Amino acid sequence: MTTPLTDTWCLILGASSGIGLANARALAREGVHVLGVHFDTAEGQEKAGIAVEELRSAGVQAHFFNANAASATTRAELVPQFVELTGGRPLRVVLHSLAFGTLLPYLPVDGAPAMSSRQMTMTLDVMAHSLVYWAQALAEAGLLGAGSKVFAMTSAGDQKVTANYGAVSAAKCALESHVRQLALELAPRGVAVNSIRAGVTVTPSLERIPEHRALIELATRNNPHGRLTLPEDVAEAVVTLARSDSSWITGNVIGVDGGEALTS
Repeated sequence: MTTPLTDTWCLILGASSGIGLANARALAREGVHVLGVHFDTAEGQEKAGIAVEELRSAGVQAHFFNANAASATTRAELVPQFVELTGGRPLRVVLHSLAFGTLLPYLPVDGAPAMSSRQMTMTLDVMAHSLVYWAQALAEAGLLGAGSKVFAMTSAGDQKVTANYGAVSAAKCALESHVRQLALELAPRGVAVNSIRAGVTVTPSLERIPEHRALIELATRNNPHGRLTLPEDVAEAVVTLARSDSSWITGNVIGVDGGEALTS
């Protein structure tokens, strides 16, 4: 059974650009009120403010918070505010789209530094473990319930290797494991939890990868659709899945890549 999304709420972690912002826009067009957490400099905050006004122009409430989503302090401060803003109703969509990690090799190359233990820990904490901590806090506050959909952004780096992607790849593998465990534990509440593996998508996080131009060229050449995945493609998938009341699609890695993984 599908349900209109009008007057429901979503939470997007990593809301100010890329896939996070595309989802905020798509959900707002469906009448979903948007809570967003982002971590930006002054320039990024200005863009986030513009995005909030754009979302509100769709006739929904939109509230963005510039804070470190991987911080326990942030969760402790924001979750009570989310309860107040939503009236305590469960969130229809939670999207974990945090893309902040260290892009260094494990061993020194040509004098360049190698990955440190602090950098490794930070990468996994932000891009993987924070999903668990948010799920714990939201569930405890009653913000995850029947019909809620939790999505976490993974990538082909869960299986493939590139020179500087080791820590992020490890984080994606951990993230997918967390998704499976959360799917198991949240199933009695009627909550679905899935990973979304987008194809190569031009976003600020992709452009930080040293090898991103080669990745773009390869994906454009190999994708059966003859183009790259767009943030809007991912948003369309999230909206489609969010309309269902069912929690039976859960614990999966859902490919949203136009068949890219078939030919790469």
